Amino acid sequence: MKEIFFPIGKRYESFDFENENLTAVLESKLESYTPDNDEITLVSNAIQNPIGSKRLCELAKGKQNIVIIASDHTRPVPSKIIMPLLLEEIRKGNKQADITILIATGFHRKTTKQELIDKFGKEIAEKEKIVVHLSDDTENMTEIGTLPSGGKCIINKIAANADLLVSEGFIEPHFFAGYSGGRKSVLPGVCSRETVLANHCAEFIASKYSRTGILENNPIHEDMLWAAKKAGLAFIVNVVINSKKKVVYSVAGDVEKAHKRGTEFLSKYCGAKCEEADIVISTNGGYPLDQNIYQSVKGMTAAEAAVKKGGIIIMLSSGNDGTGGDDFYKAMKENDSAEDIYKGIMKRKRNETEPDQWMVQILARILMKATVIYVSDCDDEIIKDFHFIPRKSLKDAIKTAKELIGKDNPSIVAIPEGVSVVVNGN
Repeated sequence: MKEIFFPIGKRYESFDFENENLTAVLESKLESYTPDNDEITLVSNAIQNPIGSKRLCELAKGKQNIVIIASDHTRPVPSKIIMPLLLEEIRKGNKQADITILIATGFHRKTTKQELIDKFGKEIAEKEKIVVHLSDDTENMTEIGTLPSGGKCIINKIAANADLLVSEGFIEPHFFAGYSGGRKSVLPGVCSRETVLANHCAEFIASKYSRTGILENNPIHEDMLWAAKKAGLAFIVNVVINSKKKVVYSVAGDVEKAHKRGTEFLSKYCGAKCEEADIVISTNGGYPLDQNIYQSVKGMTAAEAAVKKGGIIIMLSSGNDGTGGDDFYKAMKENDSAEDIYKGIMKRKRNETEPDQWMVQILARILMKATVIYVSDCDDEIIKDFHFIPRKSLKDAIKTAKELIGKDNPSIVAIPEGVSVVVNGN
């Protein structure tokens, strides 16, 4: 028996591949990595031994207005572990510091009060000063310079006016920024809509360097790093987590040097190679990463790299929070074909980027290569509007995929955690 479990929301869906032509199971080797300490000790040790920086307690001395950028509800950052340690370290150096936790929503919806409690715990959520960033709140934005790409760098005033700017986050493969974490806390995390649009332009998304696992020559990464440095992001705490959302590695310190150390560690474990298959099954890693269709495109890019031209991608994703963006949904719904969508986007210049255009562009690119069968609890009509084939179970999806491929024994590749692997060294 070759039973594989795929995360979808807060549950798992399994399938027995014993009688199938399963050619590869692509998984991060991180699952076999055993850390030398527990989660709290790993993060604590990183904070006490920063890379390319003084300790945070030293940096905090004499700084009155200290801002900690924290990830939002869509990211599985273990803030209940990181944030208490950050607050303790800052107050160790400066008990009188005025600390603000700024939630980096980027282009996402506003984080709710309950989500803040779930993220930080009731004590921090209710006792600390927390502000949720809104990218369209222009009155609370300020321009700090011009990005290497030529776009305006406009960030939240709370971050811009900080005497000391700090961030928490986690590092995973990212489908166009190379890796998440580090500099992304600023851009897109706490930037204005205008700045995010400039950075996520069609030209940059189409670059061969704007792919999973690539930082060098990646124009999107270069903009992001510039913005973080210009904003004065002085200290980061980033973690690497496994499929159980447990911390297995942590780095802290300089935004570029510490982040680089983290990506170097992760790159040793997340690479996966395979022959292209007729059918590729992927996920977005379950909750909280698969709450909407928008985020789930990330897991599809892993399948995109492993599927044959004209093949089938089966994507398992909860989608319990809807489409993830009205502009994203509208762009897919109002166009008849992926080819038309892609061609239209590629005509737009850097300063003509529209909201969610990058995700539409990437999804159109995927659909030009393969048919997508989407397994979720979403409304079937909404799924069809995205040019997907809706199914409610993996079993039904595989049956449909075989019918569409038209082979007796099509090759299948399984990627149980689509957001955790870099397929074929992309």
